[in-house]
Amino acid sequence: MQNPQWMEKIQSLCREWEIPFAQQVPLRDYTTFQIGGPARVMVTPSSEEQLAAICRERDSLPLFFLGRGSNLLVSDAGYDGIVVVLGKEFARIRQEENLLVCEAGASLNRVCRTARDLGLSGLEFAFGIPGTVGGAVYMNAGAYGGEMKDVLLWAEHLDHKGNLCRVPAEELDLSYRHSRYSGSRDCIVRAAFRLTPGDSVAISARMEELMARRREKQPLEYPSAGSTFKRPEGAFAAALIEQCGLKGVSVGDAAVSEKHSGFLINRGNATCADMEALIARVQQVVAEQTGYRLETEVQRLG
Repeated sequence: MQNPQWMEKIQSLCREWEIPFAQQVPLRDYTTFQIGGPARVMVTPSSEEQLAAICRERDSLPLFFLGRGSNLLVSDAGYDGIVVVLGKEFARIRQEENLLVCEAGASLNRVCRTARDLGLSGLEFAFGIPGTVGGAVYMNAGAYGGEMKDVLLWAEHLDHKGNLCRVPAEELDLSYRHSRYSGSRDCIVRAAFRLTPGDSVAISARMEELMARRREKQPLEYPSAGSTFKRPEGAFAAALIEQCGLKGVSVGDAAVSEKHSGFLINRGNATCADMEALIARVQQVVAEQTGYRLETEVQRLG
């Protein structure tokens, strides 16, 4: 396979800034669907300075910033570009009175546990969401009546010139599975959550209650990307799919979950082509039988 023109540039950049660099990295290992071909290049910056150096080249490099891959469907051919994965140094969490300031690479579950241990309430709804802080802010993640916008105070990002910018939550255009970062060229690096003092035992009990509900109602034993479709106005995607008799329908190893029809799951060896075909089939049948046009919550890459 011939190297693209940008390959020499990213290799030089990584050497200059001592950024870890790898080629042909299987992206199925970096997504909760466990589907997808390789990234031509994966870089793992471990400092804000390294990340800024990459962002400054955004105009000339095919960059994709990847969190935990919990809302991503990657092509079987992979991604012929550069996937940026934040190193473990971007997982720090610190307390400032009733604030938790979290780096973008920190997992939501770890943030929730930290809040619990500190006796800070407000993030209980997020326990069990399989994502990172950056991804959660990017799509205003939510569950069980809560959303990031309920607790987010501000977010900081690096723009395409490598400048660090702080944006108050009220200027982030936070709405259902959307923020001003959706489709933007900015890279979220950290966020602050404004929480309220609470009892750690009560916080823990609420978190465990919601996790038990997830285990009972969601097919957590299978790889998936959570809810595959957005909630249509005036209805619920899962209810529409079930109403249309689509529970258990499959294409290859991609299937509509029997447990929760809003989840499309990988039963073992599903390909991206399988999942794409199943998504299209569900959309077609639901549109024909109910008139609702389901939009995917899952993002595509490649």
